[in-house]
Parts: sequence; C-alpha cells; structure tokens
Amino acid sequence: MPIKYPEVMSLKTEGVPYAWSDREVMLYALGIGMGNDPLNEKELLFVNEGYFTKKPLKVVPTFASVCTWGASPGPIDLNRVMVVDAERDIIFHQPMPVTAKVTADSTVAGVFDKGKEKGAVVQRQTVVKDAASGEKLVTILSSTFARGDGGFGGPTEGQPEPHQVPTRAPDLSVDITTRPDQALLYRLSGDRNPLHSDPEFASRAGFKMPILHGMCTYGITCRGVLQTYADYDPTAFRRHAVRFSSPVYPGETITMDLWKDGNVVSFEARVKARNVTVVKNGRTELA
Repeated sequence: MPIKYPEVMSLKTEGVPYAWSDREVMLYALGIGMGNDPLNEKELLFVNEGYFTKKPLKVVPTFASVCTWGASPGPIDLNRVMVVDAERDIIFHQPMPVTAKVTADSTVAGVFDKGKEKGAVVQRQTVVKDAASGEKLVTILSSTFARGDGGFGGPTEGQPEPHQVPTRAPDLSVDITTRPDQALLYRLSGDRNPLHSDPEFASRAGFKMPILHGMCTYGITCRGVLQTYADYDPTAFRRHAVRFSSPVYPGETITMDLWKDGNVVSFEARVKARNVTVVKNGRTELA
C-alpha cells in the first residue's frame, strides 16, 4: 500500500520508558569493534567495567542510537525488504550515562517522495529524557530510505542540506577493520533485521551477502573520531551526523578521511578494496 502522508505525519508517542545497564553499554561497544585489540587500554575502558583497575566504564556516544531501540512514533506501512538506513544525526545534550532509566518521545519529522521507481525518505525524531528529572539526554534524527515506497504523492523537496566536507586533502586518514561475524554480534543491541544475518533474505533484497548494519558503520565512524580528535573522551561529543551512501560487508576494512576545522570534524568513509564510499557528509561537533 502507498504511504498515507497526512496520517503518517500525525504519528507520535510520548513518555515511553526504557532502561539500560553497563551490560548493554559494553555489548554495543563490542559490536562496533571496541576491544578488538585486548591490549589497547584506551579502548578497554569502553568494554571493561574495571573492578580490578577501578577505572570507570566509558560509554561510546553513539550508544545513544540503540539505547531506546524500537522507539517509534507508530507503524508506517513500508516494504521492509527494501528498507535501509539513510542518515543519522544525534545531538548530545549530556554525556551518555553507564546506567539509566529514560523516556522517549517520538515524532515523524518528514516524509519525502523521490519518485515511483526511486523510493521515499522517512525522517523520525526521538527525544530521550532522564526519567526522574525530565532533562534531555539526546535528540536523535533518523532517516530511512524506503527503496520500494516512492510515488505516494508526498513532497519532493524540503530535506535539510547535507554537510559539505572540505575540498582540501584529508588532514588525517585511519583504517578500521571489521570482522566477518560483526553483524551477528551487533544485532544483539537491538536490530534483528535478517538483512544482516540471513543470506537468503539479503539476496532477496539485492545483496550478495548479509550487510553490516548502517548503524554499526555509524558507530565505527564515532570510533574513528574518538581515537583521533577526541582523545577517547566521549564527553567531548556534542553532535555526530552521517549520510549512508553504500553498505559495508562484514570483514571489510573501512578507511575514514577526516578534516578538522575548529571544533568541527568533517569525515567520509570508504572501502578501498571495492573503491566505494560508504559514508558521506559526516560531521562531528566537539566541545
């Protein structure tokens, strides 16, 4: 069925409760590859609760992308086989805590019609608040590319302009490896879409094998900024935004190109082995 634009734009939920502990924090960090080197003390701080060392556990900022997994303004009738992540933009009002009880308010921020054969873009906004104080922790703007749902007659313009990376050569480039089983581990943080685990389902969706979650790639780009310009300090993050341009296959190496201008880190990510850019228009704002 085609997207019912007025009905979809009116969808919202408020005050939905969620909670997490250090277990979910560490599982997410492992899912994006933290701790791959068991002697990297800076990364171990994100995957080891530190009973012996007494060093406090750190939270990867993009844990925010899964901390209220499933938060939604309501059901939207889409062709699920053809749905992939398009963009993610998280604003951090406060550092992510190791444990928390929160509420989530979700709305539809926009739905854009790219054409009958070109798909649609659905934008959702989720505001996560501390359950006790009501203070905002993060605001999450997520965009989904529904490849099989264009042509419903909705607006074709109005999406925010993407961040433009500098035209000069990158100030820094880093390689980050992924494991062949990485999608199988990452999916335990919430996204059980068989596109990332079932070869037959992935083939039906047009891929040669299960692909890495876009949100795993998102977390990996956060790792890249953490290890370069943030000195592994998660409290330095104020915003982290990306636009996905191509999937990553588990086991591939992601090369991040980074540019720093003041407190803004621009970045793109690519898989050199296939000569394909997988993330464009990346922007991190640091304190």
